[in-house]
Amino acid sequence: MNSGTLVASLIFAAVLAVLIAFVIQLMIRGWRHRAERQAALVGTLPAVPDTVGAPIVAPTRGMYVGCTLVPSWHDRIAVGDLGYRTKAVLTRYPEGIMVQRSGARPIWIPQESITAIRTERGMLGKAMTHPGILAIRWRLPSGAEIDTGFRGDNRDEYARWLPEAG
Repeated sequence: MNSGTLVASLIFAAVLAVLIAFVIQLMIRGWRHRAERQAALVGTLPAVPDTVGAPIVAPTRGMYVGCTLVPSWHDRIAVGDLGYRTKAVLTRYPEGIMVQRSGARPIWIPQESITAIRTERGMLGKAMTHPGILAIRWRLPSGAEIDTGFRGDNRDEYARWLPEAG
């Protein structure tokens, strides 16, 4: 390789690295602006209670997909750590639902805040050919309604979570 080609290759690589860094910076800035816009709407999450009764639905292992603002299943909530996917365990108690997430704070969904529990084919970029997402719709203390998505390791366990067909 001659010196002219080497210099041109190095310049191209440097320009490409700067361009990639610029695009990443724009993405981070966009995520922060989304969080700022949503902060007042989301407000504070309900506190995790000190004690709860015995579980009425056994723990279900899987993946916390994220939370979205109702009615759009694409409008991911970016406030705090609600927008990050992580492994999780979902447990239902008489007082509400606990979402214990790996590497993130747990989410407590009070029973009186739950408006619906259903399965969905897609949520937050997770689209499936079958209903593979367990979606919990609930009302925040601020009054906003959100959907919390969970993809269980075993979809057969969803029947325990869904209201009785009647």
